[in-house]
Amino acid sequence: MKLNRKWLHEEFVDLSHISDKEYVETLTVAGQKVETYERLDAEISNVVVGKILSIERHTNSDHMWVCQVDVGKEEPVQIVTGAQNVKQGDLVPAALHNSRLPGGVKITKGKLRGEVSNGMLCSIKELNLTLNDVPYAIEDGIWILEEDCKPGDDINTVIGNDDTVVEFEITNNRPDCYSLIGLARESAAAFNLPMKHHEPVVRGGAEGELTDMIDVEVPADTLCNRYTARMVRNVKIAPSPKWLRQRLRANGVRPINNIVDITNYVMLEYGQPMHAFDYRYISSKKIVVREAMEGETLVTLDGNRRKLTPGMLVIADGEKPIGLAGVMGGENSEIVNDTVDVIFESANFNGTSIRQTALSLGMRTESSGKFEKNIDPMLTVPAVNRACELVELLGAGEVMDGMIDILNYIPEPRTMELEVERINALLGTDIPEADMVEYLRRLEIPVEGRTIHVPSFRPDLQIMADIAEEVGRLYGYNVIPTTTFRAETAEGGYTGTMVQENLAGSLCRSLGYSEILSYSFVSPNIFDMIRLPQDSPLRNTLVIQNPLGEDTSIMRTVALPSMLTVLSRNYNYHNNDIKLYELAKVYLPVEGQVLPAEPKRLVLGTYGKSADFFSLKGEIEAIFEGLNIPAGRYTAMKDHPSYHPGRCAKITVEGIEVGVCGQIHPLVAMNYDMDTPVYAAELDFSTLVTLIRSKKTYVPLPKYQAATRDIAVVCSEEVTIAQLEDCIRNAGGKLLREVKLFDIYRGKGIEEGKKSVAFNLTLRADDKTLTEEDVTPVMNKILGDLSAKLDAKLR
Repeated sequence: MKLNRKWLHEEFVDLSHISDKEYVETLTVAGQKVETYERLDAEISNVVVGKILSIERHTNSDHMWVCQVDVGKEEPVQIVTGAQNVKQGDLVPAALHNSRLPGGVKITKGKLRGEVSNGMLCSIKELNLTLNDVPYAIEDGIWILEEDCKPGDDINTVIGNDDTVVEFEITNNRPDCYSLIGLARESAAAFNLPMKHHEPVVRGGAEGELTDMIDVEVPADTLCNRYTARMVRNVKIAPSPKWLRQRLRANGVRPINNIVDITNYVMLEYGQPMHAFDYRYISSKKIVVREAMEGETLVTLDGNRRKLTPGMLVIADGEKPIGLAGVMGGENSEIVNDTVDVIFESANFNGTSIRQTALSLGMRTESSGKFEKNIDPMLTVPAVNRACELVELLGAGEVMDGMIDILNYIPEPRTMELEVERINALLGTDIPEADMVEYLRRLEIPVEGRTIHVPSFRPDLQIMADIAEEVGRLYGYNVIPTTTFRAETAEGGYTGTMVQENLAGSLCRSLGYSEILSYSFVSPNIFDMIRLPQDSPLRNTLVIQNPLGEDTSIMRTVALPSMLTVLSRNYNYHNNDIKLYELAKVYLPVEGQVLPAEPKRLVLGTYGKSADFFSLKGEIEAIFEGLNIPAGRYTAMKDHPSYHPGRCAKITVEGIEVGVCGQIHPLVAMNYDMDTPVYAAELDFSTLVTLIRSKKTYVPLPKYQAATRDIAVVCSEEVTIAQLEDCIRNAGGKLLREVKLFDIYRGKGIEEGKKSVAFNLTLRADDKTLTEEDVTPVMNKILGDLSAKLDAKLR
């Protein structure tokens, strides 16, 4: 919300003695945060009113003139101009040597075809003005001033730029502050100065009876809280006076004509949007506030045809819509130069309805923005009376007596108790009751005894804490004494799961992985990208009701596509070696429940020179060890749709499936535009957390030397390394401490369909150094079990 200080000083509360800095700081501390402020004259300097004393043709040009200009100094200055509309005696804006114009333009003296020019004569465009701001000027020539000014006057004063515009950040619960009167009330309260109130006075007396001229019906009574209308006859459409145009322009509103400008002026002053209808275009002489009907359209004032739908509130006549209620008027009833009679509308509409209409049509306006905040229904009458008063003040028409005022909702008078003790306890202060009453009086909140009468323009005052806030901000938050907490506060910290998540991330980073964060909402196409079967339960997803687009329309049930998308982007950016990880949530619908299950997945993704299956497996084992999770078992998988057959393994811990790892299927990699081997792992982190051993067992360093043996056995290709290792460990008993695979051989000397597998075995006792007599029985049992159980023969 913008506020220009000149308007504030001249009409409501005189703060001209307060500097801009002090004003914005005081209002911010008092609870009305100032977003920014600017001087309107900041871009224009050393531009003054000049009077053309003489004008002569340039001797070296057929289109330039040499002017002697009185700029309020002892001697006139010479300025050369190419404009053809200036003459002796004219008052013009003169930009002198070292002057600045809007847009960073700097003017200095110089020579134009041999003649010295000590500046430049200005058009309205060069001063950042338009014909709306200065209706009598011309666009393609020098601005010939018709203002009340004299040579030497600062042009900023002439055009009303000697002003400061303050922009406030108003919270939605304070609709009263979306008006100049509301901010004036706050300013007067903050500086403890009296505020001048103006009660509109309308003489009226125009010919005719209002009820004979127009009828108003409001069938949509739940969407229209109040509808007030007055009529003006014999309207004279003309530009608004200078003071009104300048106030509108300072607040960012473009002046149009006196009638339209009056409605905009009242909206800024009172915060009550208004609209003016050309009476002759209202068929049946009836205004109907109703919902739109199927198939209706309306060409709004911006020239666009809007398709209306049932539920949208419209202002209609006896035949057609003539305005979108609370949003924008219709082109079929706008004020034009030959308008004679005008109906002023001042209404209060349901904020939710107006917001939905504006969003549906994509046309948020200043008017709709105010109605969305649920402004005070009691504003409609003073606002329409103020508009009629301005009509009479400007001589823009004759106001008819009476008004039409239909009330469907009036806020019930509300009272609250002034709870002095509770307010002081909440604020940590000792403010006397009389001071509290005075602070509320300054805010125009009446108090009788200890009963607060909440005004209709303050819907935000609901509970004791709201009153405490009003008292506190005028008492001054910055003077409230500092006190310690009176209650115990809980010490913050990480939950057990968060600690494990942080540890897992740290372990991944120590292995060279970089963390990524991806969106949880994805495209339905991801399932086809990773070759997920059509009957897979993972295709049962949560669908977002208001997605940003098709690519973000469902909640993911699998995290692998998000990882592959990031890997693909890096691959196409020619990042040749990459290792990424993500702790990603997936969203699995639960039958019979509204909310889904939200387990977390630890996803690893890598490609490059050092990437292969066994490196990835080793990194997973390192993560398990770091998290104190029992060692996992890796079982080959040949039917996983997203992974390479034979280069993929299911991971289980203590018989519980916890994930999968391996090389991504080449067809999946091609879907993501990658023609290099890509490796990934998907670990059910929520399950892994439950498998973490709470205690770590201390194992002292061995005191006695270990005995090592190497064995190579020949077995069928169908026998897995894990089966061989399990058999060796079970047979080795307590003395066998470690089993390491160091070779797999196929080729000469080995039958087809078989392989040679070599292990290094470490044996050790805690109480002595092992001898050959100790080791031989263990080795014989290992070889015997391998032969008997797996048909694995010593090579």
